[in-house]
Amino acid sequence: MKQNKRTLMQTFKALQPLKELTAQQDRKTLILWALDCADLILPIFTERYPEDLRPLQAVAAARAWSRGEIKMPEARRYALASHNAATTVADTDPAACSAARAMGHVVGTVHVGTHSMAFASYAVNAQIFAADFVDPDTFCAEQCIFLMNCLEYWSGIDKSEMVWAKFLQK
Repeated sequence: MKQNKRTLMQTFKALQPLKELTAQQDRKTLILWALDCADLILPIFTERYPEDLRPLQAVAAARAWSRGEIKMPEARRYALASHNAATTVADTDPAACSAARAMGHVVGTVHVGTHSMAFASYAVNAQIFAADFVDPDTFCAEQCIFLMNCLEYWSGIDKSEMVWAKFLQK
């Protein structure tokens, strides 16, 4: 039953190896990873609330900010709007709420790499709430392995030819 699923994903042991792996990555890797994985989580919100574009716009803003097309204050507004979308549905739809919060943290990952772990926590949480699943511990472990595999993929990609905002060119 969905009412029995945990909402604080940080309590799952499966997140610890992912947390350790994210700590070893550079910010560009974390940005690419969060943007890639966001595409898997975003439909949990957009399919339920197609008229509410705030989480989708947050991901678009994260992409634009990482390329230097917009500045931090504008990107921050989109992140906060996505969190506001989460708050709008929090009482009735925990899956969509978690998905929208995850999208806000995609924007945060462009700013500070440690937001990537909040993204991962909310993303897995959204998937657990969206699934008709009774064992969140097993599901979380499987999703963390998937996320770790995606992160390892992005860590091996040459990022030198990609377009980056000036603050990310270091």
